[in-house]
Amino acid sequence: MKPSIPKGTRDFSSSEIAKRRFIFETIQEVFECYGFEPIETPSFENSSTLMGKYGEEGDRLIFKILNSGNYLQKVTDEALEKKDLNQISPKISEKALRYDLTVPFARYVVQHQNELVFPFKRYQIQPVWRADRPQKGRFREFYQCDADVVGSDSLWQEVEFVSLYDAVFSKLRLDDVVIRINNRKILTGIAELIGAEDKLIDFTVALDKLDKIGREGVLNEMRSKGLSEEALTELEPVFDLTGTNLEQLQAMESMLQDSEIGMKGVEELRFVVEKLEELKLDSARLELDITLARGLNYYTGAIFEVQTDKMKLGSIGGGGRYDDLTGIFGLKGMSGVGISFGLDRIYMVLEELDLFSEDVVKKPKALFVNFGEKEALYALKAIQALRRDGVRAELYPSSAKMKKQMNYADKREIHFVVLAGEEEMNTGKFGVKNMRTGDQQNCNQEELMRLLGSKD
Repeated sequence: MKPSIPKGTRDFSSSEIAKRRFIFETIQEVFECYGFEPIETPSFENSSTLMGKYGEEGDRLIFKILNSGNYLQKVTDEALEKKDLNQISPKISEKALRYDLTVPFARYVVQHQNELVFPFKRYQIQPVWRADRPQKGRFREFYQCDADVVGSDSLWQEVEFVSLYDAVFSKLRLDDVVIRINNRKILTGIAELIGAEDKLIDFTVALDKLDKIGREGVLNEMRSKGLSEEALTELEPVFDLTGTNLEQLQAMESMLQDSEIGMKGVEELRFVVEKLEELKLDSARLELDITLARGLNYYTGAIFEVQTDKMKLGSIGGGGRYDDLTGIFGLKGMSGVGISFGLDRIYMVLEELDLFSEDVVKKPKALFVNFGEKEALYALKAIQALRRDGVRAELYPSSAKMKKQMNYADKREIHFVVLAGEEEMNTGKFGVKNMRTGDQQNCNQEELMRLLGSKD
């Protein structure tokens, strides 16, 4: 039987790893430039840490880990006979793979609160797992690159995060990036306005699907959740907002004037939008989107979603403000805000648009031909000196035919082939062939160091 890997997972070649590492390092560089420090958390958490934090849809996508040993011994015959998952699951699975990095971060903050300096700014680049249906740009195992600030309710943090997004995409040379922004308080205000306060979660989950199922699909889902036709009619103006960000906010202010929480959301968004208009963005543009909901229950203020006009691929980043996340673990009054980069989708965009530079993939600079034991030792002495200078060089492992060794260098796209045979040993020199131009020259070790040490 041919070996395979689970759906929604991938193997990565050395070239892919080099490109992914470039994205990691670019994001990390900007995170640290903005004052964030790294942490890491375990790949799996106690199920009680994760369950109930992502809404009903999110909970279904959490990968559960079976208890070791006879995991059925705690399950009653009655529960097995009824096939009652709600009774069985807590008995057979006490741990789960992390669904995202935000909830584990909240647990980390609560657990280590006496060791941290607040506001605490952390970044985290680690894999997460979701039992989702695999499709283009959506995987079951993927990396998230998160940055969060907890212990501050200042709206300047939202301004900084939009600026951070812009800085990363500028470094990646990815323009036409759209940072969509909204505020959950506005959505709560709209729910109040249409008389759907008791169905806020159903309302936001449905609204969050607008770009996937369209306006009629959203309205039909809201109907199925019990929203009245009158409520849906009152919602119609929200879908039809146009104009600049500030003009849309002005319209929302008129619409939500009787909702205290809705007006608070408008005020918060206006602060962020006005400040960013003063600061100006380089590669990205900020767009107000009142229909943006992001279905995660823990957001309470600003919410972000990042997309690119270059490809229809869904979001390549997102995040928002959460005033109560650590409260679920017993630490009240700890406001936070954070964003995430979708590494895998960013990779797909950069690859599709050919935005990776040639030097991202680090190939050996030189291959030394192996002519035999004595010659190999002579070559390795030069290779050692080159490596000390940071030059990537290697010796072909066996004294195979010259054609085979040259083919190897050609297939690996190695720039120089170095000949170190008996004749070169006797003269203390090396023959060097440039595989790109075909030029060949003889040089001593000092000249070799200069030639291979120079930039391509």
